[in-house]
Amino acid sequence: MALNRGGVAGGAGRVHPGDPSGKSPEQLKEEQEKREERVQKGLADDGGKKEVFRPTNDFVPVEYDPQYILMVNALKKYFPIKGGMVSKTVGYVRAVDGITFNLKRGTTMGLVGESGCGKTTAGRTILRLTGEKTGGQVLFNGKEVYDFSAKEMRSMRTKMQIIFQDPFSSLSPRLPVGEIIGESVREHNLVPKAEFNDYIDEIMDKCGLQPFHKERYPHEFSGGQRQRICIARALALNPEFVVCDEPVSALDVSIQAQIINLLKDLQEQYNLTYLFISHDLSVVEHISDTVGVMYLGNLVEYGETKDIFDNPLHPYTKALFSAIPIPDPTVRMNRIVLEGSIPSPANPPSGCKFHTRCANCMERCKVEAPVQREIEPGHYVVCHLYDNEGK
Repeated sequence: MALNRGGVAGGAGRVHPGDPSGKSPEQLKEEQEKREERVQKGLADDGGKKEVFRPTNDFVPVEYDPQYILMVNALKKYFPIKGGMVSKTVGYVRAVDGITFNLKRGTTMGLVGESGCGKTTAGRTILRLTGEKTGGQVLFNGKEVYDFSAKEMRSMRTKMQIIFQDPFSSLSPRLPVGEIIGESVREHNLVPKAEFNDYIDEIMDKCGLQPFHKERYPHEFSGGQRQRICIARALALNPEFVVCDEPVSALDVSIQAQIINLLKDLQEQYNLTYLFISHDLSVVEHISDTVGVMYLGNLVEYGETKDIFDNPLHPYTKALFSAIPIPDPTVRMNRIVLEGSIPSPANPPSGCKFHTRCANCMERCKVEAPVQREIEPGHYVVCHLYDNEGK
């Protein structure tokens, strides 16, 4: 590259005659340093004070109720946004912003909502797979999950498992199926060595896999078979609680039915408890005992499946359920179309987060965040429309 008379490479660092700013590299660098200094001090570009959101961990602790295997109280998980030359935290993505629910033993809770609302993050945060929580409580069998030491958490992993959304990417392509399923069993010393092979064969058989499948690799199976492998891997540790992160979303309808029936059979046989995350409301209605509806990191409605589907209360829940197709060409659907786009979880609206898209929005909704209320036994909603009802 040619050098100019000042010893600077042509076109790199010098001010061109047509540059509207007309500033030298030194001036631009000085402005950048001042801008970074303002960011660090929390100042806006005009020198005024800029309010920087800081996460808080204010909640009322709950007492353990033995009928619940999982108690989630005001759970928060924020991810920092880094900016500037020194990578200072300039904001947070509020992926999970204070959700509360309880899950009874041997039951299934469905978690539904739009893409990006925080369903998967909520499931992973409960299992302590996303680092430290930002706030709230996660009680598993009465014990705070985030108070466990590394040794205690290692032992707890056998009781809490997850079935990932994409079976292919969650399976190691270098290991045969027998090793994928048996690796964790061997690591935790769950069965004697003499019984290891028989134990793996038994688990595979219960999940619809044949013994000769042990020597094959994941790429040799169909999507439904790979999902069975993931279920077998989770079941092999004899867990009590399983997070099912959209386990049938990538499968054909006929295969979906097989996997759903398999999960229900295994639940009855082993008294498993599921947190079932899904976009498919028909599947959620079929498999779930309770349903939670999430919007932008918050749980806007929660209750028994029949109550939620027969009598949805929150405007977002009504709009979501109006999109369920009805297999009858003579029935005219009353589709509720939400206007506007989903706000950013890094900069959510003040007050109720749904007020920017809600047809029932009031002035109060724009400034005051609603609280969770029990409108009828076991049916909770977070909306100002029901402030004078329930408890």
